[in-house]
Amino acid sequence: MPKSEASWRDKVRISQGDITDRALDAVVNAANNDLILGAGVAGAIRNKGGPDIQMECDRIGTIPLGEAAVTTGGRLKAKLVIHAASMHLGGRTTEENLRAATRNSLRRASERKVESIGFPAIGTGIAGFPIDRCAQVMLEEVRDHLMGETSVRLVEFVLFDRAAFEAFERVSKAMI
Repeated sequence: MPKSEASWRDKVRISQGDITDRALDAVVNAANNDLILGAGVAGAIRNKGGPDIQMECDRIGTIPLGEAAVTTGGRLKAKLVIHAASMHLGGRTTEENLRAATRNSLRRASERKVESIGFPAIGTGIAGFPIDRCAQVMLEEVRDHLMGETSVRLVEFVLFDRAAFEAFERVSKAMI
């Protein structure tokens, strides 16, 4: 039996804050496909999570664009970090890569029986993807995932600044 429109919305939260402070089963890193934790969300995860996360990324190595890889959460409150590769190092995020990276992050979460996951606005920092389109793409992928069979019970979009928070709120309310 298909899940109702309301059921997926009940599992989505939009908040403003620092994703590295969230005590969730997993948080998503806006990653490059070389899994080098540089600036932005990745840098914050590296700084707060400790060197073990980068060491695990180094062992995994390069992943295809649009894919997602899983490491432990190191010293973060989250148990796992799901690294969503939406760009090449120093490159730009495309809609196709953002969509695939979001979808594959949710798949990795479900494979690991994750119940709560936090997402940043992937690709909107140094990768230059427009925030409103990011919100639309990510919310569509989350909706589609939550309408199917999954272990995920909570998806929290943790937006660092007010503009991103407002964009996700606006797009969420406009979705039918």
